[in-house]
Amino acid sequence: MAEAVFHAPKRKRRVYESYESPLPIPFGQDPGPQKEFRIFRAEMINNHVIVRSPSDMEQLYGKGYFGKGTLSRSRPNFSVSDPKLVAKWKDVETSMPIVTSERYQCRLAWATDLLRRQGQDESTVRRVLEEYTRPLECPSGEGSAEGRHRAGLTGTGGLPGMDGASGTTEETGEPGLGSGPGPRAATSFREHTGEDPPPTPQVPSCAQDALSLQCGLQPVASSPLASILCARETEPGPEFVLVEEEASSRSEGENTPEEELVQRKRLICRRNPYRIFEYLQLSLEEAFFLVYALGCLSIYYKKEPLTIIKLWQAFTAIQPTFRTTYGAYHYFRSKGWVPKAGLKYGTDLLLYRKGPPFYHASYSVIVELMDERFTGPLRRPFTWKSLATLSRVSGNVSKELMLCYLIKPSTMTDEDMESPECLRRIKVQEVILSRWVSSRERSNQDEL
Repeated sequence: MAEAVFHAPKRKRRVYESYESPLPIPFGQDPGPQKEFRIFRAEMINNHVIVRSPSDMEQLYGKGYFGKGTLSRSRPNFSVSDPKLVAKWKDVETSMPIVTSERYQCRLAWATDLLRRQGQDESTVRRVLEEYTRPLECPSGEGSAEGRHRAGLTGTGGLPGMDGASGTTEETGEPGLGSGPGPRAATSFREHTGEDPPPTPQVPSCAQDALSLQCGLQPVASSPLASILCARETEPGPEFVLVEEEASSRSEGENTPEEELVQRKRLICRRNPYRIFEYLQLSLEEAFFLVYALGCLSIYYKKEPLTIIKLWQAFTAIQPTFRTTYGAYHYFRSKGWVPKAGLKYGTDLLLYRKGPPFYHASYSVIVELMDERFTGPLRRPFTWKSLATLSRVSGNVSKELMLCYLIKPSTMTDEDMESPECLRRIKVQEVILSRWVSSRERSNQDEL
């Protein structure tokens, strides 16, 4: 068997992120005081590990690229804003999401359907949504007259809807994911949603009422439905949005006929009738590594923290091959690689250097658990045809196919495998599988 030749990872042409120090220890030249070790929180929901806190999501993904956003390709940065509208209204100083009127009506239809499925009659649904989605005026202290005036000068159509009379606000939303307001806006918003808030009828408090655990639809506190709706905790997500709507206007001092009214666009602040939340979903291997190897994550099930043994047993029940795949994941993570699921290419793992934003995956990994005599049933029995097919697929995407064998002692029983301490007795052997090409071999011989 020939010795494998190491090929340098292929760096991506365009990198939009900066590399951060991975968990759990930050590195750097600054010999400042040690930072407090942080324990993140996750929950088991329908056999999946979910992280809800926006700060925890940012830390876990940014420092090691653990998990993926449930509504995004990788980093959890989902936004309800329309990118074209954000570029169009770039002179408006706001951090609130900007959506089209059609998108807003679509979310309103979802909220209507939800209320109907809850058994509400048509008149009640119509009354609640009309009261809930009425235009809101700019709350006191939000924005500045200079900023609104500058936006009105440069915006499309003079921005007739960005003054106080038009019912538009700048920064009143709850902290969101990617589109929510910054720390200053969050502090200002908490002032409006405290235990004893000042009377501000223009922007009702988001902590006073709740309608749905799934979508975050919330009626006003004075609604008669408030008594039959269950309360919910404050979730991350935009509660207020800016809706681009058309407004008819005419020039001053001119008697313009009704047919010649100029259609202008303006932004109206309204409540988001159907709030969609994005969470960070961890794979079972990633979640257990954070709990067992790094000790920086606590996983809860029905508000009860799960121990390492319970997690090991629960993950094995959910995914019978968990012990095998986690052994390989733990090994490669400890070597500095960033393993990700390799389902896209028909393998168990993909190995990245630093992380997916910086390099393409170098290896496609197939994991097998064997004893010292290399006997026993295989998890994925290959034929020569299927193995050649997988090797061809890996080669076509510029990745090397690796067979990772976890070798356990012959004396290890199933009872020993009931605890993650069995990983200490398991050895790992890596085999790089390359396809033999006759023409390439012939050219190499000719050169010699």
